[in-house]
Amino acid sequence: MQATATVLVYSDDANTREQVRLATGRRPAPDVPLVEFVECATPAAVLTELDRGGIDVCVLDGEAVPMGGMGLCRQIKDEVFNAPPVLLLMGRPQDAWLATWSRAEAAVTLPVEPVEFANALASLLRRKALAGA
Repeated sequence: MQATATVLVYSDDANTREQVRLATGRRPAPDVPLVEFVECATPAAVLTELDRGGIDVCVLDGEAVPMGGMGLCRQIKDEVFNAPPVLLLMGRPQDAWLATWSRAEAAVTLPVEPVEFANALASLLRRKALAGA
């Protein structure tokens, strides 16, 4: 198992980014690596970080302004070679179809519920590890 996993968190709301950090803790599950966060408040910052490489999972806020995480996720899946898996934060459960449209690998609703979020993030980290990336 790798020593750490890098999780990019995109939201224009510092409180949402904090909810993600608190729900994750040092690691979302005992069988996945420790997590380091890269926080981004703008879509441009997200794309810059993805160009740098080394991101294991992206957590994108579907309610972010001016560009929501769903549209950004779709752009990432279209434009970034070997894009990391995406966990989408949705405003409402009824938006699940938009998460599917965006091609996110997982989605949870806001506000962040710690157990549900940690389970979803751990699942994506496991999947990434099994893929050998």
